[in-house]
Amino acid sequence: MLLQYSKDNMAFNSTKHIAELKFDGIRLIISHMDEIRLYTRHNNDVTLKFPELVHNSPIPAGTILDGEIIITDQDGKPDFEGMLARFQSKRIKTPVTFVAFDIIKYRGIDVTSLPLLRRKELLEQAFIESNHYKRVQVARGLTTEYFKIIKQNGLEGIVIKDKDSRYEVDRRSYAWQKVINWIHAEVYISGYRKKDFGWLTAIDTTDGQKRPAGIIELGASPVHKKAFNGIKQRLVYKEDDNFVYMEPLIKARVKTRNWTKNGLLRSPVFIDFIV
Repeated sequence: MLLQYSKDNMAFNSTKHIAELKFDGIRLIISHMDEIRLYTRHNNDVTLKFPELVHNSPIPAGTILDGEIIITDQDGKPDFEGMLARFQSKRIKTPVTFVAFDIIKYRGIDVTSLPLLRRKELLEQAFIESNHYKRVQVARGLTTEYFKIIKQNGLEGIVIKDKDSRYEVDRRSYAWQKVINWIHAEVYISGYRKKDFGWLTAIDTTDGQKRPAGIIELGASPVHKKAFNGIKQRLVYKEDDNFVYMEPLIKARVKTRNWTKNGLLRSPVFIDFIV
């Protein structure tokens, strides 16, 4: 079951929906049929990467769960960079937590055709929480107010789910809608990638210089690209095998999930040029 963006990225109140925190981690399916196996959203087996989820697992045989694996920072917030580092490295052993938000099989029976609230009841019964296994909590009260709290605490966003929704395997559905706590920024376009699309960005520093801020790969329409292509050659001052570098005179608005620990935009999305 995959998410769609809510209309205009807006939270909404509805008696037909529930809201949950969107955890900033890596999607994971945990299956305990013959043995415990861990799979990514793309069906890659990553069981050996996370032994702490295999040893002493509270997941009984006949169970398949959907959820997110996270690492938390010193403030208890999900740390995506830390999670990605753990996922990509054999040396980093920072412990992870699996947060289950849905159940696919219960006692060997496929429950994907059941409505969401019934699956939530089965998920509650499916396992006892431990240090490495948790369940996502359904928010109480108005969804719009809940999203305000999420924003105030600098968390990634929320997911709004239809109470009667069935679990649709590998399908993106408006029954589950995500609302992202975007951070907005103004950047300079300082170059572009030669092959695949990508605009280099830079931001001002406190000493009046400019420093790299990441690469825009999303959001630019054909109209934006055409406008950029019409002016870029006048600003080019050097290039290498992969990039062409420009005087940073074109300014743009972007939105991003957050700033990385190295001061870069995380997956920035182009909004518009600043004229």
